[in-house]
Amino acid sequence: MQLQTSYKKERVGTQTSSFGTPGRFNHDSSKFYNSRLYEDMTPQNETAFVHIENHIDTHNLNKIFCKSSEHMDELPDCSVHLMVTSPPYNVGKDYDENLSLKQYRDILKKIFKETYRVLVPGGRACINIANLGRKPYIPLHSFIIHDMQEIGFFMRGEVIWDKNSSASPSTAWGTWLKANNPVLRDIHEYILIFCKDTFTRRNPYRRNSTISKEEFLTYTKSVWSFAAERANKVGHPAPFPVELPYRLIQLYTFEGEIILDPFIGSGTVGIAACKANRNYVGYDINSKYCKLAEQRIEHYLEQQPSLFPTSVLISDKESSNPKIINTSRKRSLQSLRNIGPKLEEKLNLIGIYSIDEFLAMEPETLYEKLETTLGCHVDPCVLYCFKGAQINLPWPECKRFYTNRSSPEKKRKKAFHRR
Repeated sequence: MQLQTSYKKERVGTQTSSFGTPGRFNHDSSKFYNSRLYEDMTPQNETAFVHIENHIDTHNLNKIFCKSSEHMDELPDCSVHLMVTSPPYNVGKDYDENLSLKQYRDILKKIFKETYRVLVPGGRACINIANLGRKPYIPLHSFIIHDMQEIGFFMRGEVIWDKNSSASPSTAWGTWLKANNPVLRDIHEYILIFCKDTFTRRNPYRRNSTISKEEFLTYTKSVWSFAAERANKVGHPAPFPVELPYRLIQLYTFEGEIILDPFIGSGTVGIAACKANRNYVGYDINSKYCKLAEQRIEHYLEQQPSLFPTSVLISDKESSNPKIINTSRKRSLQSLRNIGPKLEEKLNLIGIYSIDEFLAMEPETLYEKLETTLGCHVDPCVLYCFKGAQINLPWPECKRFYTNRSSPEKKRKKAFHRR
């Protein structure tokens, strides 16, 4: 009998063709990008860029500065991973100034130049903007694109934010049912996306990506549909929903990285950064809105479990043993709720920013680092229980998580207790 040999046909990737390509996989687009259309529009040598990431002083992280972002002296060069903002539209809102179009563009250009300075190579800048007027129509988004390219940014694309689900019942349609002067009613805004120096941002510290498959498939589409935020609900004349910056943060940054908003307004970008387990820095010249932003971020954090959820786990002063206590039931212990954030801040100072990093370290090692580096005494038993609580163990299992350890570890814990 003659044996039949089966051959698996190797799938060849697609490439740019003169008649279009129906689908793309392992797509070779070098022919397109080497055409004259792209002359002088790409980096001279993208692989030559060295990744530079300077560290921001921890005292300047997760903070809102009540000052102009034209001079962000608190941020060193190449220290921010993503900028997300929605600049004031200069249309007579209570925070706007009555500027000419040239003056308005000049101010934005100064701030975006400063943004360029603080972004890491490959860092992205995302600008939410709406166009204005009808007599004539002012295409703000096209002016911003021009100015950003003059600064040195490369444009990566634009997202159309479809607000139709929450569009107000506007009747500003011009001449009703007549061709004399019908007027378009805007139900969309733009999110313009740029990058600095290079199209690919490196991840030398191997930080975690937190975006899910479903999110990635949705967020990489160029039309996003979700409702706008109501101004009277937030207390700011032009807020955007948390969903907008959250999508950009998930798509363009890794866990623990730094998000900048040079017009932070009501603090929505700060909330989105906290939601995604990132750090933020914000600027605004209006003290009223700086306070509003801080209050909204603080309120959001109070609703969430922190890295150490003290609303669930705290150390009872009247006992040497840590206990899981529901602070909503024992209001007398509410004063102890700051223990968690303080310990979290100290962990940040020794280089621990994420839950994964925390869970990967043994409590004794944490204890020694905190004590030797910061002079902070934390009972190892408490740290074990924090770890147990963090992986959603109830108190009896938390206790076993601490006690059911190997003999050498028990001896070390006893030595810690005798100190």
